[in-house]
Parts: sequence; C-alpha cells; structure tokens
Amino acid sequence: MASRVIHALYTDDDVLMDAVKKVRSERYHIEEVFTPFPVHGLDKAMGLPHTRLAITAFMYGCVGLSVAIAMMNYIMIEDWPQNIGGKPSFSFLENMPAFVPIMFELTVFFAAHLMVITFYMRSRLWPFKKAENPDVRTTDDHFLMEVDVANHDVEKLTSFLGDTGAVEIKIVEKDNH
Repeated sequence: MASRVIHALYTDDDVLMDAVKKVRSERYHIEEVFTPFPVHGLDKAMGLPHTRLAITAFMYGCVGLSVAIAMMNYIMIEDWPQNIGGKPSFSFLENMPAFVPIMFELTVFFAAHLMVITFYMRSRLWPFKKAENPDVRTTDDHFLMEVDVANHDVEKLTSFLGDTGAVEIKIVEKDNH
C-alpha cells in the first residue's frame, strides 16, 4: 500500500527546527525527519515520546552482574577452589573484594553488547537491509522533513512548507511495507 507524502528539503538545522515547530503547530503529521547529524531537541520538537532504552540498559547490566556473580561463585568457590595469595576459598563474601573488577567488567560488557543488539532490532537494521534514505543529500548537508499528505490540501501544504524555509519540495508516493 502506498501513501503520498511531501518531502521538504532544508539546508540549515535551525531553519529545520523552526519549520518542525510550525508544521506541528498547524497539526500536520510529520512522518520522519532525515538529518546528516543529530539535531539537539528535534525529538522533543517532533513530539516523540521519551525512550525507555535507559531502563533496558539498567536491566541488561543487572543480567551481567547476575551472570558474573553466578559464574565466579561456581568457578572459584564450588567447582575449583584455589588458595591464591592466602585468600580463603570457601565463601563468596570473603572473596568478593577480589571479584569486584570482574563483576564491573561483565556488567558493562552485557549492557553494552545487549544494547547494541537492542538498538539494531528497534531500528530494524538487519544485515543486508536496503537503505531507506529518501534523498542521498541528507547524508551530507541537507535536512529532509517527510510530511503526510492524507486528508490535506496539497497546494496549501506545499505553500506552507515553502514559507517555512524549504529549498525544495516534492510530492512522493511512499511504499509502506
């Protein structure tokens, strides 16, 4: 199923931010904004909800810490206890100060690697996926705002986007797959 959208191209990030605010104030739906670099405050201006990735990172860190504790308890206390430097090997708590670096490293390891996997899954970035960038100039120095045309006067919307500072405006049939 295809839908019609308008691609409005901008050459400055400040002009883009003002345009996003104006488009949202007129109650038009912005499908997506493509930028060559992160624009601070754009997510808030677009009205995107806050991400829960920080909570996910914390949970992944807790998983890493749990794996580290279980692994060290099994390896160093239950399975193969060794007398290293005169430290007692019959209790996890007595050895915990020596285990802190390992616990820290595995916490960071799990959080970092699982967050990368989560980011790719959430962004739908699969191996060999075809790029979805509608205009190659957005990887260099242009900013593109994709506005939904449904139930709106195309001429009025095009004129409005031109007044917001767009240097180029195109109506495009977008494939929704």
